Amino acid sequence: MTGFLLALALIWGGGHLLGFPLRMRAILTAILFAAVLLAHGLLPVDHALPRAIGGSFAGWATFAGVLALVALYARGIGWLKARAPAAEVAQTGPFSDAELDRYARHIVLREIGGSGQKTLKQARVLVVGAGGLGSPALLYLAAAGVGTIGVIDDDTVSNSNLQRQVIHADADIGKAKVFSAEAAMRAINPHITVRPYNRRLTEEIAAALFADYDLILEGSDNFATRYLVNRVAAGLGKPVIGGAISQWEGQLATWHPASGAPCYACVFPEAPAPGLAPTCAEAGVIGPLPGVIGAMMAGEAVKEITGAGEGLRGRLLIWDGLFAEARIIKTKKRADCPVCGG
Repeated sequence: MTGFLLALALIWGGGHLLGFPLRMRAILTAILFAAVLLAHGLLPVDHALPRAIGGSFAGWATFAGVLALVALYARGIGWLKARAPAAEVAQTGPFSDAELDRYARHIVLREIGGSGQKTLKQARVLVVGAGGLGSPALLYLAAAGVGTIGVIDDDTVSNSNLQRQVIHADADIGKAKVFSAEAAMRAINPHITVRPYNRRLTEEIAAALFADYDLILEGSDNFATRYLVNRVAAGLGKPVIGGAISQWEGQLATWHPASGAPCYACVFPEAPAPGLAPTCAEAGVIGPLPGVIGAMMAGEAVKEITGAGEGLRGRLLIWDGLFAEARIIKTKKRADCPVCGG
């Protein structure tokens, strides 16, 4: 018996020191047990070898069987653990590990940081229009991690949109723009909430809709909607980042009379006469222009939400894409403005 235990110790202790894999040590142990059983089974009882080993064939067979069962049980438990689904680690902070990695370039920015990214996640932004300006604005708001993004538009995707409305694809032709935009935004960032409103913005629903958001981005293509957005948002004290484009030129500003800045009607008290400001369909527009202005709108939205830098309150930015020139025009509130004056 002593010799057997010594051999077993050499196999496991010595094998560990020599770096023998577990499988090899198990095989050597099985060979050792087989030799003991053969010695007891084939040799006479009074033979020197069985007497030196000690015990009986039945005893050693039982011992070997018990060890085999223990080894099989341990192997089975390991097999089950390897195939069990990994337990989900409880999220203790505002961001999952995937989100921290996704927003790392924001978080290392001194002007945004972790607190700014948390504010973006808590923000609620409504985008009016899912066309030329809305397309890039929505994509970048989603990528930036704005927590809740609403988009309202009653139009459907057409072939002529695809030259500039980059949120939509050829396969989306005929689909409601808000649902096409929703799919693209969710594909970019599954960690956000998207609220599509497949309807036209009207006086009847504007106030209730705007009340549920912190910031409005206005990228419509008609003056009636611009004045409606301005009037309702000013009445609710909500800031509006407005953009407009035509041919090679675009403009944007942040309208927020509640903070002392002018509203849209302060600077543009009346819509131009018919024909003086033709639509993109009438006058044309270079494809990348709405991408430039729409991306700027998203950038201003991030700044407005996080408080980074200097925004466009009281300033109108005009971009001339044909000559690659930008200029800023300072604006101010008008005391006789019918929307925010007094």
